[in-house]
Amino acid sequence: MYTQLELLFFILYKKPFVESFEETPLLVAVLTYMGYGILTIFGYLRDFLRHWGIERCHVAREREEQKDFVPLYQDFENFYTRNLYMRIRDNWNRPICSVPGAKMDLVERVSHDYNWTFKHTGKVVKDVINMGSYNYLGFAENTGACADAAVEATHKYGVGVGSTRCEMGNLDIHEEMEQLVARFLGVESSMAFGMGFATNSMNIPALTGKGCLILSDELNHASLVLGARLSGSTIRVFKHNNMQSLEKLLRDAIVHGQPRTHRPWKKILIVVEGIYSMEGSIVRLPEIIALKKRYKAYLYLDEAHSIGALGPNGRGVVDYFGLDPKDVDIMMGTFTKSFGAAGGYIGGKKELIDYLRRHSHSALYATSMSSPVVQQIITSMRIIMGEDGTTLGADRLRQLSENTTYFRRKLHEMGFIIYGNDDSPVVPLMLYMPAKIGAFGREMLKRNIGTVVVGFPATPIIESRARFCVSAAHTREMLDTVSHPTSCLKQCQKNPLNYPYLFQIIQIRIRVKVLKALFYHNPQIHLYVWKQN
Repeated sequence: MYTQLELLFFILYKKPFVESFEETPLLVAVLTYMGYGILTIFGYLRDFLRHWGIERCHVAREREEQKDFVPLYQDFENFYTRNLYMRIRDNWNRPICSVPGAKMDLVERVSHDYNWTFKHTGKVVKDVINMGSYNYLGFAENTGACADAAVEATHKYGVGVGSTRCEMGNLDIHEEMEQLVARFLGVESSMAFGMGFATNSMNIPALTGKGCLILSDELNHASLVLGARLSGSTIRVFKHNNMQSLEKLLRDAIVHGQPRTHRPWKKILIVVEGIYSMEGSIVRLPEIIALKKRYKAYLYLDEAHSIGALGPNGRGVVDYFGLDPKDVDIMMGTFTKSFGAAGGYIGGKKELIDYLRRHSHSALYATSMSSPVVQQIITSMRIIMGEDGTTLGADRLRQLSENTTYFRRKLHEMGFIIYGNDDSPVVPLMLYMPAKIGAFGREMLKRNIGTVVVGFPATPIIESRARFCVSAAHTREMLDTVSHPTSCLKQCQKNPLNYPYLFQIIQIRIRVKVLKALFYHNPQIHLYVWKQN
């Protein structure tokens, strides 16, 4: 039996809406907890040895002159950073020395103190396939119309503006860009900001405050969470993409009102994302709009990952579902992904934008966007809209859709557990085990493939994953090259019959020479992940 909301969704949205999520199998969850438990035990052992000066890893110990300083981190954060994160820190913050397009060059680096510090070797790792950047439409490039236009803008305006928009930093191309964004989104007006994170964190406090209620998806981005907290509003969290959970909160909010006083809420704001960057899922927008209208709430839609990446015209999740942009009260997005630029925007009614120009901290105090960045946005958006007189934008949109379908199908056929919607270019591949986080990232880099690996606390503790971002700039050969090395992780297969073999696949080898060296040379204790033959 379908609920009324689900029936409404099927009526409003004719195409199949396929999303795959699997609850972590019990055996895998137990083994994952065991892995973290073993790492924690050895972490406390190493802390004990450091305390008594037995382990000779000087960088991991607190400096004598700072013994009386107030700790920067809480005890658990400190412990986690020292003993778990440091083991796999080499998988992040890798320096890039080229355009981060479909392929990129990385600066080779080594660590002689177990990832506490890094040293560049002077060598460059060439032609690494980039599966980590949000370069959805392939506009991260240093040649072509966008790059040429950015160079011309630099010659005309310079690089920096040196002022805020409300003082002496309002260029004519800033206003041209905002008018273009409003037309692209199909809204009355829009406003641009120099930083995507600040677009959320600094504007939500301007929209809501004490006496207001924010209903936030449990998987919303940190910028949305921070903005909600800074606003001083009451926050309620609903289950991810669960309309029954959201409707229950809406009903309770209307029936009970504010705590203690039971007065009606001044404002109820539903906050969701278009594509969720860690799950690859797409918001069920038709149902949310129906709920918002029924209960007289406002809707804040973050299209950071969906704008340019979804919809037949690249206009995001609203375009994807064929909905009216006017049904979304606040449309937020970023220029950092599909447009190959920087910054963010908010679109909506003219009254809303005029209000934000007067009350948003990000509008009043932030320095204006750099002219080459603004020109990159203008040129890339015109290409997507087809206003450059070519079909390059439509070709990129089609190529991204084809690449997404091909790569997801390829991983499914290989038996991997992947999350998200079939149309989402964000493809999370589940790893689960803590040992696999570092091993997967390193092994892929050995094969000239750059990936993003993610674990706790960015994900639930038993849901570590690798995240691939598909781009229109990727060729079929690149995607095939990426999919083949992942076959070494067959223990992630969806066949439940494979799970018992995890006891044989994951083995912990602690040799006598490692224990001896622990007291003298501070080696890492490795978790060896063996492939089942």
